Amino acid sequence: MASPLWQRKAGQNPKGGLNEAGRRSYKAETGGNLKAPVKGSPSGPEEMRRKGSFLVRMGSGKGPLRDEKGRPTRLKLSLEAWGHSGDKASAVAKGRRLLARYQAMKKAKGK
Repeated sequence: MASPLWQRKAGQNPKGGLNEAGRRSYKAETGGNLKAPVKGSPSGPEEMRRKGSFLVRMGSGKGPLRDEKGRPTRLKLSLEAWGHSGDKASAVAKGRRLLARYQAMKKAKGK
């Protein structure tokens, strides 16, 4: 039996992350609900939280950003799909800043 589409090349966006068909396949296979990347500046608190969490998680992950031939890895492409072009440390820092802003907004709204 073939692996699910989201695990194969057909479900992957060549510029990083999954394409729409890959996200649908993931939802059908696991019941999860993957949303498209937040490319630019987050437009609201939910996007701020999503982008911050993603950048911290992926920036903290194992593996290089480039392979032995100098080509970008899927990790690098995923970070770029979310609008981050720097190294992993700057992705983590940017993600933590976004999460801190989200927490401040949430706290201010609760008062």
